[in-house]
Amino acid sequence: MTDNNQPIPSISDIHDDALAARLQAALDNKTKPLGALGRLESLALRLGLILGSEAPVLEAPQMLVCAADHGLAARGVSAYPSDVTWQMVENFLAGGAAVSVLARQHGLALTVVDCGVRRDFQARPGLVSRRIAAGTADASAGPAMTPAQCMQAIANGREVVRVLPGNALLLGEMGIGNSSAAALLLARLAGLDIGACTGSGTGLDAAGLARKREVLREVLALHASALAPLDALAAFGGFEIATLVGAVLQAAQERRVIVVDGFIASAAVLVAQALQPHVAQRCVAAHSSAEPGHALLLKHLGLEPLLNLELRLGEGSGGALAWPLLESACRILREMASFEAAGVSRKGV
Repeated sequence: MTDNNQPIPSISDIHDDALAARLQAALDNKTKPLGALGRLESLALRLGLILGSEAPVLEAPQMLVCAADHGLAARGVSAYPSDVTWQMVENFLAGGAAVSVLARQHGLALTVVDCGVRRDFQARPGLVSRRIAAGTADASAGPAMTPAQCMQAIANGREVVRVLPGNALLLGEMGIGNSSAAALLLARLAGLDIGACTGSGTGLDAAGLARKREVLREVLALHASALAPLDALAAFGGFEIATLVGAVLQAAQERRVIVVDGFIASAAVLVAQALQPHVAQRCVAAHSSAEPGHALLLKHLGLEPLLNLELRLGEGSGGALAWPLLESACRILREMASFEAAGVSRKGV
């Protein structure tokens, strides 16, 4: 029985001691010194557990980039103007953005979702319209979203993923001001100081970063009663984060591998995990970004990033860069010979 009609699906515990033991035994029996492939082995084990297979295969990977504008951007929390959001959506669709290039390189199907951009787009392949409104409200003056808008965005994310093929979902986003929303969600849901959660985003200077932190403290104080995950999400935004929350919940319910990109995508996973505590079992952290809050967020989720390239782009770029590691980990399990099959002697034999 499925719960597709429920706003928040239940996510089962996929921990399986017997499968984990078989996967570990298979890895230990490959033609190599014990543990010689390091973290690639732990990644292979994780992917096997997520997909419930001793010979996992990643099929039709989907890069999902959700875009929306933020009312809070009017408070000067970003180095770039809000127009960059719609301009980058056009760049994604034209194939010129970093994530577009990387998706092509690695065979990732790219879907861009307009969740609430302040611009009307012409319909075209690769663009899905799930627009709630022309950007969220200013969170420094009131809630960024109404409860109904928040739940609609989550439902939209579930719907988008439900019709996508494959068993792997890579998360991407675009929205000027959304590192502020991510910092607010992290501070509230993880109980951390907003100063530690807040970075320069798209490139604020020292004065701009100080102003951003001051604004975010005001926002946190204004919404002091928004303590539950959905209340915090509605208070802080944005439409693209809420849509990604729904996408994560749907992917987790379907037992897809969820490849988590940077700070903002991770904030969506943080909310989803707060709603359903087994979500993170399905997640692989692609990288740790240059945003200071990201490492704190990943630690809170118990996820260890595969890469640290000092990225701070978003878009899903880190997920695309990490993707070959996931493919390699699966191939090690499926194709690498055992000592017995290869006729190779073991240590001390």
